[in-house]
Amino acid sequence: MARRLLIIVHEALFFTSHRLPIGLAMRDRGWEVHVAAPADPAVQARLAALGITMHPIPLTRGGMNPWAELKLVAALYALIRRIDPVLVHHVSLKPVLWGGLASRLARVPAAVHAITGLGFLFTIGAGRESAKLRLLRAIVQRLYRFSLRHRNSLAIFQNPDDLALFESFGMVRPAHWRMIKGCGVDMQAFPARPEPAEEPPVAMFPARLLGDKGVNEFVAAAEILRKEGVPARFVLVGRRDPDNPTDIGEEKLQGWIESGLVEYWGYSTDMAGTLAKANLIVMPSYREGLPRGLIEAAATQRAIVTADVPGCREVVRHEQTGLLVRVRDAADTAQAMRRLLLDKAERARLAANGRAMAAAEFSVEHFVAESLKVYGAVLQPIGVEL
Repeated sequence: MARRLLIIVHEALFFTSHRLPIGLAMRDRGWEVHVAAPADPAVQARLAALGITMHPIPLTRGGMNPWAELKLVAALYALIRRIDPVLVHHVSLKPVLWGGLASRLARVPAAVHAITGLGFLFTIGAGRESAKLRLLRAIVQRLYRFSLRHRNSLAIFQNPDDLALFESFGMVRPAHWRMIKGCGVDMQAFPARPEPAEEPPVAMFPARLLGDKGVNEFVAAAEILRKEGVPARFVLVGRRDPDNPTDIGEEKLQGWIESGLVEYWGYSTDMAGTLAKANLIVMPSYREGLPRGLIEAAATQRAIVTADVPGCREVVRHEQTGLLVRVRDAADTAQAMRRLLLDKAERARLAANGRAMAAAEFSVEHFVAESLKVYGAVLQPIGVEL
């Protein structure tokens, strides 16, 4: 049986930032590695130079247009039949739903499903749901049940809360899962850096500019602190995501910038260097799988303020590596930011603890080793050597 691995992801850049070390590890073991993602010629060329083949697929991240999703399932099924992989790894919502379906239909020998977060359908607050959203969530739950029931598969969860939710709805079979917290950070690429000496200190929001990521609470907290006269600069680092229902929109972003309330540094291709320019990292997200941005911040030795929600509290231990605040609460976020912006010694204590935690629990070497164990567990029953 030819040793071919296919990894299906929702975005090519996501593969290079979050899953490339696994692809390289499998390549080095003699596997033929393929990646399926929406077209990105630059990433495709980079992967080709590394000996990894990328296949463009018609995946749109936002919305659930029935015809578009059927087209995606058909494309994934055709790709799987053409490549004939022994193992398919589906990463994030649509790849798990539709790739999992295609893999079952194509009778792939082994499958792995990575649940990297629950997305908009599961993070919208009580009382804010429409009947359409409730119906869509019910459909997605049923799709998960089907896609995750491949006869020889395991699901990877990043935090116990997501696992508990999937189990409560019967979306994952008992014992057919593994827990791997995060996707690893290269501790050498994200070394500990001293805080910038310039005043005033910089409070940075390093994530996509989405309501679900807590960007509105960050900006509202910045406004509170500005009115109180707390000396600080408030910086947004990240890109908009128009395909996401909670994208803030260009008009709101420009309004924030023109008001002078926040600075917008755009999307960074050098997060290690960008994080080093901050004194405090703030991301009051509504829910995460396990946010890589917070692990990178901890590795860079920065104190963190984030919401006390699934995923975020796996990285930030309250009063140890940062401060946890109430979700959707700008005033509580502002209070935590104020405390750390005005107390350099406390920031340093939390930051040092965060760096030690990142090295002990979230190194890329640990992530790759644990991921390969999952691969081995589904390959062993079919007699394929890892």
